[in-house]
Amino acid sequence: MVTHIRRIGFGAMVVAVLVVVSCGHESSPAADGPKAASPALASAINAPSAETTGGFDGARAYKHVEQLVAIGPHPAGSDGIRRAQAYIVEQLKSSGCSVEEQDFHASTPIGSVAMKNILAKIPSANPNIILYASHYDTKRIDNFVGADDAGSSTGVLLELARILCPRKNAQTIWLAFLDGEEAFNFTWADPDHTYGSRELAASLALSGTLRHLKSVILVDMVGPANPVFKRETNSTPWLTEVLWSTAARLGYRNVFVNEETSGIADDHVSFLDRDIPSVDIIDLSVPYWHTTSDTLDKIDPRTLAITGHVLIASLPDLEKKIR
Repeated sequence: MVTHIRRIGFGAMVVAVLVVVSCGHESSPAADGPKAASPALASAINAPSAETTGGFDGARAYKHVEQLVAIGPHPAGSDGIRRAQAYIVEQLKSSGCSVEEQDFHASTPIGSVAMKNILAKIPSANPNIILYASHYDTKRIDNFVGADDAGSSTGVLLELARILCPRKNAQTIWLAFLDGEEAFNFTWADPDHTYGSRELAASLALSGTLRHLKSVILVDMVGPANPVFKRETNSTPWLTEVLWSTAARLGYRNVFVNEETSGIADDHVSFLDRDIPSVDIIDLSVPYWHTTSDTLDKIDPRTLAITGHVLIASLPDLEKKIR
């Protein structure tokens, strides 16, 4: 996956009200007076309120990223990824989602590896399926925790589940947490990548469900400060337009920019190869990509909130397109 993306800054937010976010840990009054907020707490406070982002809570999404990073490295087939799987399933069930675990074995450069796709299925009377996807495995690099790649997108989908699972939707919606996106070798070369998305696409084709799948929205690396999401040229143009025009309407033209980037190989290609309209939201220009510097301090809850806001707000237009 190689591309070049120009970064554009946006102004810092002025936070007038301090909101305390637990970040998953109990706290007790300090005996010696107040202490400075942790960097994680300070970052979560910078998230815009959910009332301004269609109900999507960037602080909640950030908390999920924090918890996944705390697990440590979790490449496919590792003890760490089993802990990540347990966390994702627990959070989905707590949001009222119906959860399906798709276990499979993939043939990789290191042999057969057990993998698991996790699906949250939100039914409706309409059999058409809109699929939101993220991979959750981290790159097989020592001490690589993958806060942006793939913690940020997983956090966004978990927060999306909290909103979508309890409500009635006009279309059937699936949220797919995909295993094995990362190559086992350091370099990306066929067929050593996208094991989970290829398995899911193949299983849907085999069952006949693929004909109901009308669109795939992939999020990947959506956590950096000052992000630039360009229109990725492998992606389906009309589906890209739905998302980018929604972003423009919401005032995010400097994030979802009206420029193209050359095609990126990612999980959405597994569905494009089967003629399913698909789009990839990604900022691959970050200097810490596939390095041990991809840590929690790189994640901006405001970016998570913007991404989630666009996903939620674009859904009505998307539903109209695929009736």
